[in-house]
Amino acid sequence: MLFTKEEIAYLSTQRLGRLATVQKNGTVQANPVGFGLNQKLGTIDIGGHDLAATQKFRNLRANNQVALVIDDLASVDPWRARGIEIRGTAETLDNPTDSASRIPGAIIRIHPRRIISWGIASDRRDARDVDSSATNR
Repeated sequence: MLFTKEEIAYLSTQRLGRLATVQKNGTVQANPVGFGLNQKLGTIDIGGHDLAATQKFRNLRANNQVALVIDDLASVDPWRARGIEIRGTAETLDNPTDSASRIPGAIIRIHPRRIISWGIASDRRDARDVDSSATNR
């Protein structure tokens, strides 16, 4: 698995992230999305109602570069932010049989290339390039 055990534990408690895609005119679009960690494939699977009809889905068919941020506040007193940014490439799948999305149908599958996390494993910041073709067994 590309993610550390602390990151996996954190991702399993979260339901919402923000997905950034690039539109045809070069501007960036960011949208809230639901997601699931696909531990078998080492990917993040994003689902949604009628996802294949959305602009983000069309954006990724033209340009597969993507970033997803999942974050929250563990505490406000003291202030303690934590989260993960996942950068990589995405594929659009119309009806996969191996989806980790909670919603059936089309998904966006993110293959991580760089993972940046903060506030998850104590207060340290971790940034690393990863090979999404490798998974822990």
